Amino acid sequence: MKLNTQLAGLAMLLALGSSPLWAVPVSVSGTVRDSAGVPQIGATVQLLRSDLTVVAITYTDSKGRFVLSSLFPGRYALKAMDSSFLPSMRENLRLRSGSTVVNLTLNTLYEVMQWLPAQPRSANARSDDWDWTLRSAADRPLLRWLENGPLVVVSDGSGTTPRLKARLMATGQAGTFGESGQRFSTTVEDTPQNSRELLARVDFDPNTDAGMESMLGFRQDLGYAGSVQSVAAITIRPDIEGAGNQGVTEAVVSSREAMHFGDSADAEVGSTEALGRAFTGTVSQALPFATVAWRRDSSTVRYRMATMVQDPESTGPQDAAMPRYSIRNGDLVLEHGMHQEIGWERSTETSEMAVLVYADDVENPALEASAHFANGSGPAPGAMLFDPESSLLRTAGPSYSSTGFQASAQHNLPGNSLIRASYTSGSAVVMPALPQAEFTQLIAAERTRRVQSYALSLSGTLDGTSTRWQASYRWQPDDTVTEIAPFTMDALAPYLNLHICQKIHRSRDGSSGIEALVEVRNLLAQGYHPYLLGDGSILIFAQDQRGLTGGLAFTF
Repeated sequence: MKLNTQLAGLAMLLALGSSPLWAVPVSVSGTVRDSAGVPQIGATVQLLRSDLTVVAITYTDSKGRFVLSSLFPGRYALKAMDSSFLPSMRENLRLRSGSTVVNLTLNTLYEVMQWLPAQPRSANARSDDWDWTLRSAADRPLLRWLENGPLVVVSDGSGTTPRLKARLMATGQAGTFGESGQRFSTTVEDTPQNSRELLARVDFDPNTDAGMESMLGFRQDLGYAGSVQSVAAITIRPDIEGAGNQGVTEAVVSSREAMHFGDSADAEVGSTEALGRAFTGTVSQALPFATVAWRRDSSTVRYRMATMVQDPESTGPQDAAMPRYSIRNGDLVLEHGMHQEIGWERSTETSEMAVLVYADDVENPALEASAHFANGSGPAPGAMLFDPESSLLRTAGPSYSSTGFQASAQHNLPGNSLIRASYTSGSAVVMPALPQAEFTQLIAAERTRRVQSYALSLSGTLDGTSTRWQASYRWQPDDTVTEIAPFTMDALAPYLNLHICQKIHRSRDGSSGIEALVEVRNLLAQGYHPYLLGDGSILIFAQDQRGLTGGLAFTF
């Protein structure tokens, strides 16, 4: 009897020991991003046992987040997959009671190749039980070829990897102030250490001494806290007339800091120190900016303050863009002011809409015209900046204030296409119709008027090809010579515009290749205002002159 009791007790203990009822369910969650920190929507996330069998599977949401719950404690591997990326795997993941947070980074093959060992492994290094493994110099596994499976990136959470990107562009331009003719531009982005990135760019015209631009910058990624960046850029334009024999030299030093306050709030603050120098004198201006955004689900409320109107002809990145300079009463001036806006945005996987109200104070708005001077005449000294290469001039218009409203909506269409429509109301500078006048009379007759603007844009990729295209049209009353809401960051160019980018060659992972670029601005030459001066010269003012840019871009 005693023996039977002991056997029964032993059987009960064995049954309890083999039952999972004792285990407290656990969960694992996190975010899937690419190497630049952009959340990846719809990425597949798998939880694997040690034998690589799948325990659970889920997909990331619109913010790149995932959750796997009702799991039993133990050792697992977590794997993330998405198109255009190599799968990423976190090994030796030990799940205990409660919730575990694991963030995964997806990389392209090009980015992973930056991890190649600096020295070969020693002969006595430990072997691997995988079919094929690439290890770092520190004997850390980087790439593994799974049996009957794909190549995966093995991650240990040490951070982002170094990357080097370079882009060379050779273009021909026409109808652009200070930029017409042949151009060569070289841009390099290098990350010598984790989270630290160097930026450099040089742009020049090989046939003249004009139009040289250079930029050097530094960016530090602070992880979830945000980032800091400083960029310095200089542009030398000795061929610009009307500002003395030295032409115009422009320089900016821009610093900004981005801050993240959890998942619900972001802020970005900074300032651009702008300096312009010509024979007529030197002008300098501190131009601060700030943006604060509050997010909840798919909606965002945003406040933005800006003081610089960026030059649309600037070839550099937004962080190194130049302000627009012109001439007023013989002095060099730059277009600036005060812009404040409050907006609301809502985005889903297939659509996006936004509305905002704004208030602007614009000083020294730059007006642009095509000039055809009569024989023996030329640009009026101290009245305009004139570029003989493009035959375009700039002068300063009257300062003004404006309040307005802007609304936009975009929607994804079948076939990787996108449609976007927008409406803007506010004030703009208009020029009256004068049969004949002097240049000073034209400038004195300018005034501001409240107007409206409508814009429509279509973009996408042609089926079966790698041709990217965009066609846009923005209508504004014909008598206007400045745009509405000049501080808008993503405004479409006036009237009919076409942009085509055709990949000629690209690497397997898409990180390098050759592209052909064609861009046409104001294709129908709309919005022109011709004026005949007393000496027979003709000035044709326009919101945007017709221009053509074409060339090749090499990325490696």
